[in-house]
Amino acid sequence: MATANTHYTRTPQSENLKWVDRVTKLMDNQFRLPGTNWRFGLDPILGLFPVVGDLASFGVSAMLILTMARYGASGKMVTLMLLNIAVDALFGSIPILGNIFDLAFKANERNVRMLRAHYEEGKYRGSGKHIVIGVIIGIVVVLGLLLWAIWEMFTLLYERLGDFL
Repeated sequence: MATANTHYTRTPQSENLKWVDRVTKLMDNQFRLPGTNWRFGLDPILGLFPVVGDLASFGVSAMLILTMARYGASGKMVTLMLLNIAVDALFGSIPILGNIFDLAFKANERNVRMLRAHYEEGKYRGSGKHIVIGVIIGIVVVLGLLLWAIWEMFTLLYERLGDFL
């Protein structure tokens, strides 16, 4: 059974997946709120920058999923991970409330926990290169939905401001 420090020992690419842990920590748990055990990362900070910050967070999460798919995550696992980042991207794009959501949801951490369980259950199947095309299509669809939602929000805001003026 794998230990906490060697959770990727079942895979021949264990060294290549260590950066997944480092990036996940940076995005979700790098900083601690002083006087508490509550941790947060760059994801909610990037969310303070409308559109660009959310797209950057989404891009990092997508790269993590592509890496995990490349090193053996199953199609079902990749689909669940994509759903996690889709929820994070869609709710995280809501001004102010989305930043609070990003502080609590931590999609990357959820995905790495799922990957660890996947490996510990012995479901590692080698390279998931055939899944990468599906992942890319899923990412493009989620990104399209995010851009559409942002467009609709700005259109509605523009119309309301036009009525007001």
